[in-house]
Amino acid sequence: MGITMVKIFVVDNGGQWTHREWRTLRDLGVETTIVPNTASFNEILKEDIDGLVLSGGAPRVGIESELGNCAEYLEKAKFPVLGICAGHQFMARFFGGDAKPADNPEFGKVELTIIKDDEIFKDIPKKSVVWESHNDEVIRLPDIFELLASSESCKVQAMKHKEKPFYGLQFHPEVEHTEYGEELFNNFVKICDK
Repeated sequence: MGITMVKIFVVDNGGQWTHREWRTLRDLGVETTIVPNTASFNEILKEDIDGLVLSGGAPRVGIESELGNCAEYLEKAKFPVLGICAGHQFMARFFGGDAKPADNPEFGKVELTIIKDDEIFKDIPKKSVVWESHNDEVIRLPDIFELLASSESCKVQAMKHKEKPFYGLQFHPEVEHTEYGEELFNNFVKICDK
């Protein structure tokens, strides 16, 4: 199932499961490493990477502050970027959307509904169980993004930039309780390998 010769770095935004994102990519045969979000874009670029994962972060970091140099990565990247949890919220804010405290914070297992077909969800059922751990959520999608998936309590569970291969996920595909998390990561690897 693994794909070789693809290099995807994981940006550490202080999330509790950053190492799981790295491990999932490694287990798929990806050349991967964890880099601090203080690394400059040029430092990352010189590694000739094929994609970037913006990890989750400490509580509120996606809505209240900058995520290190993540703004620079989103501004300059020509390769695919996957934002998870706080990385997803920050991505929405960076492109003109908004993220705020959720009316119904989600923790644990939640049913995800895929609304729009996309290669990130290739071979994943329309409904599946995903793992949540968030107090905050994207409340306004950026104009340049489209909605891909929702849950009962969180409208923007997954989104995609309309012109760039940038994806945001509120849920955690790296956690074993997410039914098709490995498949989703594998789909992202394939997107990076184009």
